[in-house]
Amino acid sequence: MRILGLDFGSKTVGVAVSDELLITAQGVEIIRRKAPTKLRQTLARIEELVGEYDVERIVLGYPKNMNNTEGERCERTKEFKELLERRTGLPVILWDERLTTVAADRSMMEMGIRRENRKDYVDEIAAILILQGYLDYCAMQ
Repeated sequence: MRILGLDFGSKTVGVAVSDELLITAQGVEIIRRKAPTKLRQTLARIEELVGEYDVERIVLGYPKNMNNTEGERCERTKEFKELLERRTGLPVILWDERLTTVAADRSMMEMGIRRENRKDYVDEIAAILILQGYLDYCAMQ
């Protein structure tokens, strides 16, 4: 049993998966789409990954504002959550993702990844951070 972590953006979805012991999160890929509304192929790829990794639940980054309010991106994320639940039949947990992109960018700076190359990895690293935060939280319960 594993958990899938997703960082849902307007044109990409960063994907991470837990190990079978639910201790660590590893990056899988970044799913790219041509337009924000083109979700069919994105959902199909996530469904494939769910089967490939024997996923039992999905953690979806929830982009609240820094003042804890919910904006337009939260609405789009909730809509995507519903599509995921219908498509996969799995529970989808919304997880506060504030500052994950900042942390991902900082991690890449520390790894020496050049600024112009960071955009190629930021969504996958953000998905890892979202999922790892959820796994750490569950381990403390």
